[in-house]
Amino acid sequence: YFYRVDCGEAINIALNWPAEVPMMSPNGSIPPIHVPPGYVSQVLEDNTGVRRVVVTPHSECYPPSYSPALSPSHHIHPPYLTHPHFIPASHTSYYPPVSPGDMPPHQFYQHRLPPIYPEEIIPLYNVSTFMGHEEYCKPPPKKLKQPVERTALSQVTSTLSSSYKNTTACTTTANGYGKSHSSPGGGGGGSPGNKRPDRRARGSPKHSDTEPQGKIKLYCEIKCESVIILALQVSNVQSRSALVSWTSVSVSGSSGRVPYCSYELQLKDKGRDGKYKVVYSGEELQYTLTDLRPATDYHVRVSTVCNSVKGPSSDARAFTTHSAPPDTPLPPRLSHRTKSSLTLQWKPPADNGSKITNYVLEWDEGKKNSIFREYYVGHQRHCKVMRLCPAVGYTFRVAALNDIGTSGFSTEVVFNTTGSLPQTSLPPRLAQAGPSWVRLEWTRPNSCSIEEVVTYTLEMQDETKGLDFQAVYSGLELNRKVETLKRNTQYKFRVSEWRSAPSSLLVCKTTSDRPGPPVNPAVNAVTYHGFCVTWEPPQDDGGSGDLTYVLEISEGNLEESQWMTLYRGPERKHLCEDLKPATSYFLRLSCVNVGGQSLCSDDLTVRTRIPPPGRCQPPSIVGDVKHKEMTLQWDGPLCGEESENVEFSLEMCAMEEGLEPMEVYCGSKTECTVGNLLPGTTYRFQVCAANSAGYGPYSESVEISTAAGPPGQCSPPAINVTSHTCADVTWEVSHSGIDISEYRLDWGCDLDSLELVYSGTETCFQIFNLEASTDYCCRLQAVNQAGAGPYSDLVTCRTPAAAPDVVSGFRHVDHPLNPTENEPFSHSTCLALTWDEPHCNGAEITSYSISMGDRIITTRSVTGHIIRDLLPDSDLQIRAENEMGPGPFSQTLTVRTRPLPPSPPRLECAAVGPQSLKLRWGFSSRSQLTDDTTYILQMEDRNQRFVLVYRGPSHTFKLQRLSESSRYRFRIQTVSEAGEGPFSETYTFSTTKSLPQTLKAPRVVQLEGNACEVTWESIPPMRGDRISYVLQVLGGRDSDYKQVYKGDETSFQLSGLQWNTDYRVRVFACRRCVDTLQELCGSFSPSAHFNLRRSDATLAVEADITRVPIGKTLSDEQFAGLIVFGVASLSVLMAFLLQLLI
Repeated sequence: YFYRVDCGEAINIALNWPAEVPMMSPNGSIPPIHVPPGYVSQVLEDNTGVRRVVVTPHSECYPPSYSPALSPSHHIHPPYLTHPHFIPASHTSYYPPVSPGDMPPHQFYQHRLPPIYPEEIIPLYNVSTFMGHEEYCKPPPKKLKQPVERTALSQVTSTLSSSYKNTTACTTTANGYGKSHSSPGGGGGGSPGNKRPDRRARGSPKHSDTEPQGKIKLYCEIKCESVIILALQVSNVQSRSALVSWTSVSVSGSSGRVPYCSYELQLKDKGRDGKYKVVYSGEELQYTLTDLRPATDYHVRVSTVCNSVKGPSSDARAFTTHSAPPDTPLPPRLSHRTKSSLTLQWKPPADNGSKITNYVLEWDEGKKNSIFREYYVGHQRHCKVMRLCPAVGYTFRVAALNDIGTSGFSTEVVFNTTGSLPQTSLPPRLAQAGPSWVRLEWTRPNSCSIEEVVTYTLEMQDETKGLDFQAVYSGLELNRKVETLKRNTQYKFRVSEWRSAPSSLLVCKTTSDRPGPPVNPAVNAVTYHGFCVTWEPPQDDGGSGDLTYVLEISEGNLEESQWMTLYRGPERKHLCEDLKPATSYFLRLSCVNVGGQSLCSDDLTVRTRIPPPGRCQPPSIVGDVKHKEMTLQWDGPLCGEESENVEFSLEMCAMEEGLEPMEVYCGSKTECTVGNLLPGTTYRFQVCAANSAGYGPYSESVEISTAAGPPGQCSPPAINVTSHTCADVTWEVSHSGIDISEYRLDWGCDLDSLELVYSGTETCFQIFNLEASTDYCCRLQAVNQAGAGPYSDLVTCRTPAAAPDVVSGFRHVDHPLNPTENEPFSHSTCLALTWDEPHCNGAEITSYSISMGDRIITTRSVTGHIIRDLLPDSDLQIRAENEMGPGPFSQTLTVRTRPLPPSPPRLECAAVGPQSLKLRWGFSSRSQLTDDTTYILQMEDRNQRFVLVYRGPSHTFKLQRLSESSRYRFRIQTVSEAGEGPFSETYTFSTTKSLPQTLKAPRVVQLEGNACEVTWESIPPMRGDRISYVLQVLGGRDSDYKQVYKGDETSFQLSGLQWNTDYRVRVFACRRCVDTLQELCGSFSPSAHFNLRRSDATLAVEADITRVPIGKTLSDEQFAGLIVFGVASLSVLMAFLLQLLI
């Protein structure tokens, strides 16, 4: 029987020796086992890889050949465990009773123990399915023989499965190993915790001191926390990175709570037997792996750590990184060199998953200018560089290419050719220097002949960029201008020719550049006779800090005046004095250093102040004085500097006492119109001038009186609306005592649209052509000789509403604007009308009336209607109605209905084939068809929907590429000018079955004697129908073929043939229809000709596979080719003769 142990439960097991107790744990750990004194527990592994916990008496723990020093109760130092004297050959692995903390796993010595139990005692259950990936990597165990007790195996398996599904997981202590328990007089051994899954433990002690002989007790403590189920996934795999994510489902254990967990991600890249390395430990559910190798197989797994207890690992997930360009190769190495050649070799770098196709070797051609050029591109790993100069150093680098891309170049390496260096070149000379350039010269070496071509290399050292010399020129010239240099900076130069050492150094310095113009010039403290000028130093001082500033001034017009130096010195400020008042001056600045004088700054304009103006002349009247306004003019002060940019201020004061003067004008003009005056009133005026310096004195005052004024405001007029288009306006005569010359009446819809409608002496006016239900307003004005008086108050009125206007835009359309699905629309019996909404004249339109002969149709207040059941050639009129009454009828509209659409024709099948149907149809019988009639043919598809297959005027159509022996459904429709007719009823037509294909000519093989074997190609069954073959033979003087075989085989042996006789064979296939029991035969294959001839050694069979018998006339194709050849030859001949005649 099988006993289940819950989490945290301890059990006692009484055993009769020998006996075996299988134990298993879903999480792969071995629980601690307490044994009585005199017994020890051991972990053994047999040939199948199954680990067992065996309890034996203390004297039987080891084979007789072992020393008592190897007892599990004694501690053995790890270095002695691997000594060959302690490892005799045997068949069973032994694990010493030490914990993993005492000895590393690679020092676990394994020796074989002789079998101490009978062979029929085997483990009842293998729990290798629960083993984690962190176990020792061993080959899979060999398949065990079928156990005798299958019932016990099934019981254990089912019980363990149900126990594991109930999420009862057992774990060990915090470090994953069981505790070691000892008792007086005995020793206890520990066993690996997470390294191996539990196997059943069995004990077979012979005797015990504390228990009856033949029995012992085992104590097992199991502590359960929770089961963590992990699902691992790898995504976004690149050449050197991959994203690993996982999900976890926690199932609480006996304590009823889920512990706090973290995760450990482990990675290995050496197959399943490699070691895992922890690459991440934390609480996140994903991690990006970096620094991976391209095109490499990796395995990852994840495990949980809950409350410092490491749980089982998930299933390993394998992935392969993508390929990448090759790694950067090592620099090439020199294998051989001469005066004119260098032989280089290099090693291939890692190809990163894609085979290296080419190598690129670049060199600097010995110019030392960091400019490389390709010398060799190929798949070889060596190259000989030829045509070099003696004793010259050349720089090389190499890169690798594959299908993914190009690697980086290797580090640069310099190799020198053999030979001795000539004498050192002469140093260069400084010919001329500038702020950004220097010109250098050098002398041709005396050792070189005149005919010899010498290449010179000029190198420069810029201390601001480093101490290395950079080549700035390489050529045949004896001088060079080096540009793009920094001003006022020191440089070092040296020159060398292709076979000499560099010359001694030339130290030279660029000159200073002229500075830039001063910036931000400004003027302040401007007075009548002077001002102060300030400025900032230039942004570019030319490389020299000693600057002298030059201030120049020009008076009046810039084009005509001459510049005069006003200041020259190092200061950045100058006070200009003794200048003219009210005068414009132009200023400009420049600066000077040892490099020269800078450009001048932008011109600065400044003007000195002016004094206040003098007294003006009194104002005088211009023209006639009016009742509300007058025009005055005056003369300004005397001409002078203060008379420029002068403004005038005019003050006015009434002659009444207690009134103060007020300013009525301020501006630069000497003329002003003063308005808003009172008629017949005397006013006093005075004027003064002002400029930027202030106001001058007032002029003498002058008194002026206004003239009499226009009439006053009229009374509001009275409006009497007589109809919606007419109104009478009346008003009273003005009693202001002034003679009125005329009245002016303004009329409009609002204040902005008022227009003059009457001008005269009458006191009434009638207005026509008004609009119904519209607001109007009017005002009145009186006019006399002095002018027009003010307008009266605004008076408003509203015209009454009226019947609607005439309906416009009454027309008929092809399709209704608002169709309804309930009532179909037909152009033959229906008419769609529409119109424009007329003006309602103040009352909302309630309906429309359509007059059709004696028939009146009333519609709603919409601008469209459909009339049904019409007769041809109908006359229609329409009018709108509102609460005021009906409006007038519109113009007469004559319309005509269309004829009825045609009916569909009858559809027939004219011809039928295995993959085609030819359909035809006749004329419609309902109406006369025209040339514009179009037929629409539709076929039902697999989704039982009709799709269009033909549209046109033809009466026949052939459908191709159909399936054999299949039913198809069709319908047809006729379309004409009257519209689209209805679809016909559905017609069903079927295709026929296909005949078998024509076979190739059969093959004939000579057999022994006068027999031969005929073979031909086979045809697969057609839609479930079997294929049979018929073989016919024509031989000798027979004129007809004779059937010699019919069956399913693809070969047949002919016997009894005659020697030296011509035979022909042919074959055709027949299709046996299962549903109709009909046999469909295909066409004959080409005939195969053969002749049996007697020979001393062998009989040769001459097979001539052709359709045309030997000795017959030419075929049609051959005859036609012969005719074409003859005609072409004749044409060429005639062209040649004509050419000769011409």
